[in-house]
Amino acid sequence: MQKTRVQIYTDGACSGNPGPGGWGAYMVYGSTVKEIFGHELDTTNNKMEMKAAIEAISSLKRNCDIDLYTDSMYLKNGITEWLPNWIKNNWRKKHNSMVKNLELWQKLHELSQKHNIIWHWVKGHANNEGNNRADSLATKARKMAEQLLK
Repeated sequence: MQKTRVQIYTDGACSGNPGPGGWGAYMVYGSTVKEIFGHELDTTNNKMEMKAAIEAISSLKRNCDIDLYTDSMYLKNGITEWLPNWIKNNWRKKHNSMVKNLELWQKLHELSQKHNIIWHWVKGHANNEGNNRADSLATKARKMAEQLLK
C-alpha cells in the first residue's frame, strides 16, 4: 500500500530573541489543505522553527511520505547533517557542550523515524506560496503572544 504524500511548509517568528513567538505550518495532501499555528510567550526563533515542524508532523494520523519545506538552515542542517553526530556523541556538540534545544531535537528525531521525510530549504520571504502562508500563520501566532503580554 502506498503511503500518503504530504507537503508541509513550516515557519517560526519571534519578537526579540528571546521574546514572544509563534509557529505556523501549511500542509497539503491531495486536495486537502490544513493550517495549524501556535505561540509561546517567551521563546526563540529557532525553537519556533522546530516547533512548527514537530507540530505539523505530530498532526499526521498515519505514516506518510513527507516533503517538508523550511526557510531555517538551523532546522534543515540540524536534522539532516548534525543530528547523527549529536546522537553518536550522546547529544553533545564538537566541543563537548550539550546541544541547545535538546528536547525539541529529540522529539523531532523520534517523529522522523515514523515517516519518510525529505527536508527542503527554501528562501524565506520569497515567492514560495507555501512558505509565505506558513510565515503568515507564524506571524499571526506571534502577534497573539504579543497581545497576551500587553
